Amino acid sequence: MNPIKKAVVLSSGGIDSTTVMAMAKHEGFEIHSLSFFYGQRHAVELEAAQKVADAMGAAKHLVINIDLKKIGGSSLTDDMDVPKARHERAMSREIPVTYVPARNTIFLSFALAWAEVLESSDIFIGINAIDYSGYPDCRPEYIDAFERMANLATKAGVEGMTKIKIRTPLIRLTKAQIIKKGIELGIDYSVTHSCYDPSPQGLACGRCDSCFLRKKGFKEAGVDDPTRYV
Repeated sequence: MNPIKKAVVLSSGGIDSTTVMAMAKHEGFEIHSLSFFYGQRHAVELEAAQKVADAMGAAKHLVINIDLKKIGGSSLTDDMDVPKARHERAMSREIPVTYVPARNTIFLSFALAWAEVLESSDIFIGINAIDYSGYPDCRPEYIDAFERMANLATKAGVEGMTKIKIRTPLIRLTKAQIIKKGIELGIDYSVTHSCYDPSPQGLACGRCDSCFLRKKGFKEAGVDDPTRYV
């Protein structure tokens, strides 16, 4: 009998992480979903992440609290305005104030710890180097560097028990390609959330970078956008 393959999947409840989770499930992995409450203004994403984990039949959905508001430095965690209605060229030309300092490094470190305890060699993260907002921790060279570090920094890696792989199946796909892939896998994107600055009722603003990329992705994929906007 083959042992169950376990995967830690970082989940924000958005399009990319949800698609990655569906891909991991399709590959036969037992899903261990990992989300964070880090003081983000769009904490409604955690409700979406729970819905996604339930829909995917995750073995466990873990939410870890980290107060990054104490560090600040981002409009998602600090008292700054979220940029709205930016031109698409500007999104890839400069790092916006929605960048949360070292966020993916922090998240991947927790995922690495959980993977080691689970004796899992696979960590899935839905980062993308094409349709993204210019974040430095969404680049392939960053993932390669983290993976090397992960295998130097863990007991499992040093003893040769497990070789950690940071899986980024979406890294070279456009948002439209990601959505099409998710539709093929049967994802109901109406349960997902992308907006950086939602209303108190949880409605998407429709004007932040993340809403822009989401709208653009659905339009180019030829798929109706199920998002509830203000």
